[in-house]
Amino acid sequence: MDAETRRVLDEYLVVAARAGDQRAFADLVRRWQRRLVAHAWRLTGDDEAARDAVQSGWLEIVRGLNQLQDERAFPAWAYRIISRRCALYIAGRRSQRDLARAVSAEPEGCAVQPDYALRYEVQRLQAAIRLLPPPQRAAVALFHFEDLTIPEIAVALDVPVGTIKTRLMHARRRLRAVLEGEDNA
Repeated sequence: MDAETRRVLDEYLVVAARAGDQRAFADLVRRWQRRLVAHAWRLTGDDEAARDAVQSGWLEIVRGLNQLQDERAFPAWAYRIISRRCALYIAGRRSQRDLARAVSAEPEGCAVQPDYALRYEVQRLQAAIRLLPPPQRAAVALFHFEDLTIPEIAVALDVPVGTIKTRLMHARRRLRAVLEGEDNA
């Protein structure tokens, strides 16, 4: 299923869920749960906190779905809700945060087993992404892994478009330096 077909299906599910179709809402949850948990994990670096943020985020989504005026905005809106939930977690646990957890493994998204050399490069890229600060890691993931536009990412992360562009620019520079061996971090 291509990206446009996925977007249209999501729009339909949002409209149907707003109309009270429980099956459509269940399908929406099924389609978005993994992506929202991955996003929350990127922001918190903690599996349990990510699942908790998404669970409470779904409650907010259920309550606010009827107020969502444009079903095309659902992805950015949902990511923004999860981002806010994660920010609350981070603010509450900032002094207790373990940086080692922020460097733990990125969930693998490859369904096909690549050859050894390609698998090595993918692992290097994932490791380099894990070294990025959480705001940059989130922007990179939403742009490259979730195919959100820069304005959608700005809504999802509740920051100006220029901030997203800056985060992506710095993240790309850092990734290039790490992957080319110019950075010992």
